[in-house]
Amino acid sequence: MVTAVAQRLASQRKEIDDTLATFTLSTTQLQEVKAKMRVELERGLKKDTHPTASVKMLPTYVYRTPDGTERGKYLALDLGGTNFRVLVVKIRTGMRNSVRMYNKIYAIPLEIMQGTGEELFDHIVQCISDFLDYMGMKNTRLPLGFTFSFPCNQTGIDKGDLVSWTKGFKATDCEGYDVVDMLREAIKRRNEFDLDIVAIVNDTVGTMMTCAYEDPKCQIGLIAGTGSNVCYMEEMKNIELVEGDEGQMCVNTEWGGFGENDNIEDIRTRYDREVDGGSLNPGKQRFEKMTSGMYLGEIVRQILIDLTKRGLLFRGRITERLKTKGIFETNDRLALLQVRSILQSLGLDSTCDDSIIVKEVCGAVSRRAAQLCGAGMAAIVDKIRENRGLDHLEITVGVDGTLYKLHPHFSTILKDTVRELAPNCKVDFILSEDGSGKGAALITAVIDKYLYAMRFSDETLRDIMARFRREMENGLGGDTNPTATVKMLPTFVRSIPDGSEKGDFIALDLGGSNFRILRVKVSHEKKQTVQMESQIYETPEDIIHGSGSRLFDHVAECLGDFMEKQKIKDKKLPVGFTFSFPYLDFLLNPAVLLTWTKRFKASGVEGMDVVKLLNKAIKKRGVNIMAVVNDTVGTMMTCGFDDQRCEVGIIIGTGTNACYMEELRHIDMVEGDEGRMCINTEWGAFGDDGTLEDIRTEFDREIDRGSLNPGKQLFEKMVSGMYMGELVRLILVKMAKEGLLFEGRITPELLTKGKFETKHVSAIEKSKEGLTKAKEILTRLGVEPSEDDCIAVQHVCAIVSFRSANLIAATLGAILTRLKDNKNSPRLRTTVGIDGSLYKMHPQYSRRLHKTVRRLVPESDVRFLLSESGSGKGAAMVTAWASRLADQTRQIAETLAEFRLTKEQLLEVKKRMRTEIQNGLSKNTQSTATVKMLPTYVRSTPDGTGKRFTARPTQCIFLKIGKDGQ
Repeated sequence: MVTAVAQRLASQRKEIDDTLATFTLSTTQLQEVKAKMRVELERGLKKDTHPTASVKMLPTYVYRTPDGTERGKYLALDLGGTNFRVLVVKIRTGMRNSVRMYNKIYAIPLEIMQGTGEELFDHIVQCISDFLDYMGMKNTRLPLGFTFSFPCNQTGIDKGDLVSWTKGFKATDCEGYDVVDMLREAIKRRNEFDLDIVAIVNDTVGTMMTCAYEDPKCQIGLIAGTGSNVCYMEEMKNIELVEGDEGQMCVNTEWGGFGENDNIEDIRTRYDREVDGGSLNPGKQRFEKMTSGMYLGEIVRQILIDLTKRGLLFRGRITERLKTKGIFETNDRLALLQVRSILQSLGLDSTCDDSIIVKEVCGAVSRRAAQLCGAGMAAIVDKIRENRGLDHLEITVGVDGTLYKLHPHFSTILKDTVRELAPNCKVDFILSEDGSGKGAALITAVIDKYLYAMRFSDETLRDIMARFRREMENGLGGDTNPTATVKMLPTFVRSIPDGSEKGDFIALDLGGSNFRILRVKVSHEKKQTVQMESQIYETPEDIIHGSGSRLFDHVAECLGDFMEKQKIKDKKLPVGFTFSFPYLDFLLNPAVLLTWTKRFKASGVEGMDVVKLLNKAIKKRGVNIMAVVNDTVGTMMTCGFDDQRCEVGIIIGTGTNACYMEELRHIDMVEGDEGRMCINTEWGAFGDDGTLEDIRTEFDREIDRGSLNPGKQLFEKMVSGMYMGELVRLILVKMAKEGLLFEGRITPELLTKGKFETKHVSAIEKSKEGLTKAKEILTRLGVEPSEDDCIAVQHVCAIVSFRSANLIAATLGAILTRLKDNKNSPRLRTTVGIDGSLYKMHPQYSRRLHKTVRRLVPESDVRFLLSESGSGKGAAMVTAWASRLADQTRQIAETLAEFRLTKEQLLEVKKRMRTEIQNGLSKNTQSTATVKMLPTYVRSTPDGTGKRFTARPTQCIFLKIGKDGQ
């Protein structure tokens, strides 16, 4: 009998051991997992294989770890599990270990986790609102770092489209959408506070940044908790999803998806498959379901049920509690010393042997999880070592997560596995005591250090829209125009081209250092066609800053040369003059210059009629200025020739300006209420009255102080191509002085004004060769940049140019909303004609501008039409209209000429009338007189006395003038 019992116990023991043996991985199997993980890492990085890779290797746009100089106060949000955390992080200047944090934890109910996206983000914002009330910071505008611990496709540091929910989340209408936009919309719906979301961060990235703040060698982040994931700093040249070859970028591996292509089926057990099949996302996140706290308790529960069914546990009795999914939590499994009480709470009457078996089950499942994480980590550290061409690598891994923190053996098994599988790497693990929220704040601090003031929320941009709209109203008002900064100058152009224009014209285009002359032929054969020939002439610096007579003589010389080359010097062609400076317009061709802009300083011109000055210079050429047009008007007319819906013209180049078609009844400076007229806004001066002081930076003020016109054209100095390169240079000098760039080296070239040009900004922001161009440009400035320097400079350029696009979008948005209101239409459909080197040449500018305009003015359909031929064609269209108007005026004058009488003719009429009056009074000649002079027998006019009428000697005569008394 004893033998039989012993055999039965031995058989049961063997069954248990065989069951748990499936969770035991040999060194060979772990090496295979490492090798397969390495293959998937590479596949995720490559553009061709990324779509089918199970490890997605998502770019995060975090280019570096903290250097200890970060400072400021930030809000951090941490969403990645059933609890949601809100933190305020205060970083003291220039000191490590000087971060103070205040936080509250909020639960996310299951119905919200699996409800709608709007409900989820409204709940998050409600938590933020509560926290800000708790901290007394409701009215404080803070930059925000958002830790979002789910797979996202990031296209920028503050943009992340959710790939798929994990860890039990299933909120609808979120996957495929930008979660930052969803958070912004929820904040807007609540309308209680204002936050600027600067960065979206995966929890692994936040953990890495947190730990890197303490240990500069930390370049890997590991989460081992509810979920499982890793990030690390990868070489840019290996990340085919992102353009550029220089420097590094943090990659979010999303290794939880490892195995979705069945490459680890040999080590998955039937219990893993049961857990997977019963999950919210069957077939997905298979590696995470074998390694993370969310699922390990469920694996243990499935094993216990199976062993109980087989009579190996709990005397074969399965309680309803044990049948309940999720009842055996990972935290229960971790508390090994309390197994007996935990089992009792589940209604399980356990023996000591049962408790031992449960411990063994928990140990086998958690040991495998730690070993699998170790194998994956070994693949990553070996890849980093090979990336850097090292025989031996020393690196630190920042770690967070309850599984790593609370399990008594998980961290030891993980470290041992990495040591065994990656013998050429010395890997230290540092625990993140503060979680990933601090890391999100540190990323925000890195970005914020110099450039935060240049980043605007949509709410701020809408506020700028409203400010500009008020300035437009002031400029249009007769009483307020004299003090308005946005002058809203009438152009006397009353319509866009209607297709009837024709003729041969010359167009002069003066608005920058290059001066262009065009010959424009508009013909009507089968359809209206335009032929243009042009030549560009340089305007030397000494002429730009010389006298007005020298400037216009130079223009005349260029015109003579052009006419000679075109063989039209004997033709009397009408001329349109594109003059791209603020001037006061009087009926198309007189133009009084208000002020020079764009570095022009020619003396004796401001306050003078530039048409008269130019006509004086070119009078020998036999041409006549028919119309003077601003370049924005020329651009609108050029584009209006192709699209008659065009009613706005914008220049974004050396300078910036806009015009649009305004209702005549709103323009106080011009008589009349019917129809429309084009208004030249001269928006470059927006802010000259201090309206924009809250958004101007120290760098903007420095540029203004060093300009030719301090205190003037402040908006233009923030957005136009003339100043953008200089703005970047000043930022780089400041960062270098503080040792953040170029190892603190500042060369004479870098200190030289104008050495960093706007064309350099455009080149550096190009997708493929941008970082290479950055290195070339910076090398020419003598600074010998590192890869990190080039990445930082590219980021500075992006922030500066993005600010420009955002500000232009805000002012254009104000014009579009005014057009919409003028038309009293629920939806605006219009075309914006646009020109300028910054808009044309910068690789990202137009896309950024269009996108922001559509966000700011959602109730509009705006087409942006590039003026391929500049404003010259438009000037010709206005000239054609002015010529036609002049011809009509001449014909009317000729028709009415015979009705005009000279003084001599009028004196002769007087003399003849006197003669006829005498003839009419004389009896002898009265019968033949044409002026009959007939008596009326009325002998006086009233005298005011009211006395009875009496005859008087005088008599009233009725002159009857006309032939034969008719």
